[in-house]
Amino acid sequence: MKHVHLFLAFFRVGMLGYGGGPSSIPLVHKEVVDKYKWMNDDEFADVLALGNTLPGPIATKMAGYIGYRVAGVLGMINAVLATIVPTIILMIVFLTVLANYKDLPWVSGMSKAVVPIVGVMLASLTWDFFKKSKETLGWMYALMIIVASIILIEFLHVHPAIIIGSLLAYALLKKDKATKVEQPVERGVGL
Repeated sequence: MKHVHLFLAFFRVGMLGYGGGPSSIPLVHKEVVDKYKWMNDDEFADVLALGNTLPGPIATKMAGYIGYRVAGVLGMINAVLATIVPTIILMIVFLTVLANYKDLPWVSGMSKAVVPIVGVMLASLTWDFFKKSKETLGWMYALMIIVASIILIEFLHVHPAIIIGSLLAYALLKKDKATKVEQPVERGVGL
């Protein structure tokens, strides 16, 4: 049954993720975290950050990792196929239709309407992550990271993968230090 749910979850993402990888991220979140509860928000954020550091389409990378985590190698293959098959079918159908009707106003309106919808979906996901950062980082620290990231990306032209990788390394180091258990100090018995 896991494979059926895995296929359906990523098939829906593949069918409804019109607009590329960024538009599919909130859909993956909804399926993986909210509906099937295969991981929590923090784990999803880690998968998303890791997926953003690697080259290639984000939806297939996330599908591969989540599929592997849920059902092993067959789950990975299942999830990746469920993600790409709808895209292949829809591309063939849409390109055929759009080539025939590209000059009609409703077709150009449909293309323009996708941009704000994707923007709202990404803003909603970002806001959810920002609210959750209060529990782990605190508002001030999260805002400092956001502002520093914007400055580095927009004004200093640092590649986002470098920033994401640096933050991941920092988080891993911080987590490693936090999980180390101090050795108890033996106390001498007084006379």
